[in-house]
Amino acid sequence: MIAILRYNILLLLLCCASLACNAQGKRAVDNDATSINFIENSWSEALKQAARQDKYIFVDAYAVWCGPCKMLKRTTFKDKEVADFFNKNFINVAMDMEKGQGPELGSQWALEGYPTLLIFNSKGKRVLHTVGFIEPGELLRFAKQALAAK
Repeated sequence: MIAILRYNILLLLLCCASLACNAQGKRAVDNDATSINFIENSWSEALKQAARQDKYIFVDAYAVWCGPCKMLKRTTFKDKEVADFFNKNFINVAMDMEKGQGPELGSQWALEGYPTLLIFNSKGKRVLHTVGFIEPGELLRFAKQALAAK
């Protein structure tokens, strides 16, 4: 129970920080050369590409209203080292969990919060997941842990 309360407090603080940054007019400049390249909202396409390329799938399960999800997109996913590693080693898919295939997959994957970052093998079997905002170094460790199981 205490862990859930701590998680909710952390989530609230991250949301407030995100709103404060937006209120001050700070925006990250999009630069596709240094960003993870995601397939948008197509789990079936990710599965096809993963099978064809024999790669694991990295899923960013998000909601459009989620502050920590927006922070991931503005910061962690734009880190050059992270982007290079994920673009080379994974099929990356960003899923809005409230539209299209999202609600069905969220139920199937038993998601408990957003963002949830998941790694699946090329056949669609879950290998690893984490919930919440994650810094670039932590995301790289997470990805390397999943690939080590290959």
